[in-house]
Amino acid sequence: MKKSCLLNNKLTKTITSIFLFQIISCSTIDGEVKKLVLSMTLEEKIGQMTQVDYRYLADKADIGKYFLGSILSGGGSTPPTNQPSSWVDLYNSFQGEALKTRLKIPLIYGIDAVHGHNNVLGATMFPHNIGLGCTNDKALVQEIAAATAAEVKATGLDWTFAPCVAVAQDERWGRTYESYSEDSKIVTELGVASTIGYQGRTLDKNSVLACAKHFVGDGNTVFGTGTNWYKIDRGDVVLDEEELRSKYIKPFQESIKMGVGSIMVSYNSWKGEKLHGHKYLINDVLKKELKFGGIVVSDWAGINELDKDYKTCIIQSINAGIDMNMVPGSLNSDDNSYDDFIRLAIESVKEGSIPMERIDDAVSRILKIKKKLGLFDKPIKAPKNIDVVGSKKHRDLARKSVRKSLVLLKNEGDILPLNKNSGKITLVGEHADNIGYQSGGWTIHWQGGSGDITPGTTILDAFKSAVDDSNSIHYSKYGDNLLNPDVVVVVVGEKPYSEGVGDRESLHFSDEDIKLLKKVKNSNLPHVVVLISGRPMIINESLTESDAFVAAWLPGSEGKGISDVIFGDYNFTGKLSMTWPKSMNQIPINYGDSNYDPLFQFGFGLSYKK
Repeated sequence: MKKSCLLNNKLTKTITSIFLFQIISCSTIDGEVKKLVLSMTLEEKIGQMTQVDYRYLADKADIGKYFLGSILSGGGSTPPTNQPSSWVDLYNSFQGEALKTRLKIPLIYGIDAVHGHNNVLGATMFPHNIGLGCTNDKALVQEIAAATAAEVKATGLDWTFAPCVAVAQDERWGRTYESYSEDSKIVTELGVASTIGYQGRTLDKNSVLACAKHFVGDGNTVFGTGTNWYKIDRGDVVLDEEELRSKYIKPFQESIKMGVGSIMVSYNSWKGEKLHGHKYLINDVLKKELKFGGIVVSDWAGINELDKDYKTCIIQSINAGIDMNMVPGSLNSDDNSYDDFIRLAIESVKEGSIPMERIDDAVSRILKIKKKLGLFDKPIKAPKNIDVVGSKKHRDLARKSVRKSLVLLKNEGDILPLNKNSGKITLVGEHADNIGYQSGGWTIHWQGGSGDITPGTTILDAFKSAVDDSNSIHYSKYGDNLLNPDVVVVVVGEKPYSEGVGDRESLHFSDEDIKLLKKVKNSNLPHVVVLISGRPMIINESLTESDAFVAAWLPGSEGKGISDVIFGDYNFTGKLSMTWPKSMNQIPINYGDSNYDPLFQFGFGLSYKK
């Protein structure tokens, strides 16, 4: 008893010491920030609130000229050579410009590292969130985020616009694969785990700043209400406030409790009012009620959709509570660029349309995050740990995550697992030998791409390395020459896409895939279908005609995760994190709906018999 009391006293003292240290540290930062803000000109303050994509900088000297607070690299915005070391060089060249300014306030550099450090050639590409949702493994998701953070830090960058904590409800939405699940509980738990992975338990110099997005409700926009010529993306949410809070705000609430340092505002509207100008939700709910003390950042040119007049957009968004505007600049001279944003924002403050208190709050939030990340102490990054980018350790982790994400929907006659020691196997379909296709959108380019766009292992490569005799694996891209194998593995699915572009009225297979599946069916050979997709699709006929069917989602760069399970080295463990519809007439369909009668229920997933 005495020993136990001593241990408890020691633990209490340790926890108290840590708590007091954090209070003192925060107090010190608050004082330093307050002093710095008081010394800043209006021009310097507005500059801190401006984020520009590096591609759109007219001259890197503009960083100092306009006192820019942040640079980002959107999808496909990379250094010319796109090597890890070139990212460090790029970062330092921009940071050097910031340090030439009067107050030497450092930049913070952001990037969409959403399934690994996916803009960087050779980085590890993990499965997209929809696959990770099927693992429902918090420890795994945290480990993946930590690995991604390590690769981001190795390239010198500070901030990732992840995790996405959207609760996707309509498979027609082109961002469905960015969501972990239709279930808010899964999204909340995995979002929190991801935040911890990026930032650690405390935001400090060892952290990569996480960003919970998109606030709020973007997973439940009504089809046909999309803006910017999209079908559903950027559309309207018509939920009552109670459901908005319980289902869609909840992931943000829990992420805030875990200390997430930034939150990105969504393009969508709520009951007709665009979120980028929604003062009640951003200022009153997010900042005051939920006590979020970090940076509220806009999405890419998100404020532009508030009004036809750009100055009005600026006034509404800043007054609503947005701290940093992703302008981000433009190659099109007709679009509003960062110099316009800065000029008009300054003008609006001087006119009294934007209170100085709101500007000071925004700048204080930005500077506090920069202080916590240690950017003032070490703004210039030394190239180190470059080898961690695409390392074997991280690729092994990605391979593991692929294995755990796969969902077995059918296994007639126990055709799976395949025997890797005997028999002949023919793989068919473009997706069987295409890193770009299996990685999906947000891979090197915003909309993804085709072919060997980054190093990795295709499904075909994985099959050949798994069997004793690689000659037993035959590949027929279009299914024209099957060679009478023991089994055919058909790999079909969606071609890469990202937001907006991926919105679909129909989730049926493409004409090419239908043609390919018919060829295989007409051969009368046993066959397995592996589906590469960012969402459930309409598969009724192909499911009926196949002997086995595997939902592989968007697995990323490590195709061996698929062969590991197909050949039985590991069992299937993935369970559907989204309901699988029978027909387009059922969409949107989610568990808990009245008359719930899907093709496969939420949580479905077969395993090999023991």
